[in-house]
Amino acid sequence: MTDKPLVAITGASSGIGEATARAFSAAGHPVLMMARRVEKMEAMGLANSMCRKVDVLDRDQINAAVAEAEAQFGPVDMMFANAGIARLADIGRQPPEEWDEMIDINTKGVMNTVKSVMNGMMERRSGTLVMMSSIAGRKVYPDHTVYCGTKFFVHAVSESLREYLSDYDVRVLVLSPGVIDTEVLSGVLDEQTLAAYKENKVKMGGGIGADIVGDLILNAYRLPQNALVQEICITPTRQKF
Repeated sequence: MTDKPLVAITGASSGIGEATARAFSAAGHPVLMMARRVEKMEAMGLANSMCRKVDVLDRDQINAAVAEAEAQFGPVDMMFANAGIARLADIGRQPPEEWDEMIDINTKGVMNTVKSVMNGMMERRSGTLVMMSSIAGRKVYPDHTVYCGTKFFVHAVSESLREYLSDYDVRVLVLSPGVIDTEVLSGVLDEQTLAAYKENKVKMGGGIGADIVGDLILNAYRLPQNALVQEICITPTRQKF
């Protein structure tokens, strides 16, 4: 057991979610890891961790996972609303079903995640919400139309939550990464879009490691509760846009 507070992460089976779970676990925090691929989380073998199969669109699932982890480790002090999907494509030929997927997971899933811990944080007058956005939540890109819309949503909701929760001493941090080495390309089904993305990634010398982002989140979290990094926007040095 550990005397450090519990952190919870959705989309914890890979990429930035996995890297953040590893960073906080190494720092001595118990970690609730939630994702659909529970076997990948369990294979990480992190100390003081709980792995639960969760679809962020199912409020009951995420609420149950949080309640179970809190019963064992105490209240969630940081929730990383990380789960998301990138179905990038030319908007003129993209199937509307791909829009539905992104809108549901990247917006409703984020709100379900926040709701699962927000009231408890307000009652305790402490806590941190880390909201996964993207540099595509700050500017628009070709073939990112609906994806950008979902990430602009995250930015807008985060700004509102930050103002609302500030009176309760609860912090809201927005994470806006550029090109990171993760499984995000597995969500791109449009071959032309995928080829263009990979070409651009090569031109900038590749993405940066997800572990760098996980460490940044840990460092921002470690600040005193009355100090907030409102947004982390990190890209490869050679990413021009």
